[in-house]
Amino acid sequence: MKTILFCAALATLTLPLFTTPATAGVIERACLRSDRDAANRALCACIQQVADMTLRGGDQRRAAAFFRDPDRAHDTWMSKRGADDAFWERYKAFGSTAEAYCAG
Repeated sequence: MKTILFCAALATLTLPLFTTPATAGVIERACLRSDRDAANRALCACIQQVADMTLRGGDQRRAAAFFRDPDRAHDTWMSKRGADDAFWERYKAFGSTAEAYCAG
């Protein structure tokens, strides 16, 4: 019985480490596809975890687009629209949290 419980606990703890791109979130997929030298599976998965904690689905899709087109981030930052300002505040909080949480 102890062996079964141990194996179940081990599987629960290690399963997220073996996330495949098919089950990866939108931020993780964008990160993995980016041409950044530091992008690797562990870092991108960590960033996705932070995104899941801090950003809604629509915000994640919008932020993922910044990996492909950094000019979109600049346009959002410079925008005078209230919705863009609100998103940018959430995005900045996500970025700060990801940097603190995923720095290794």
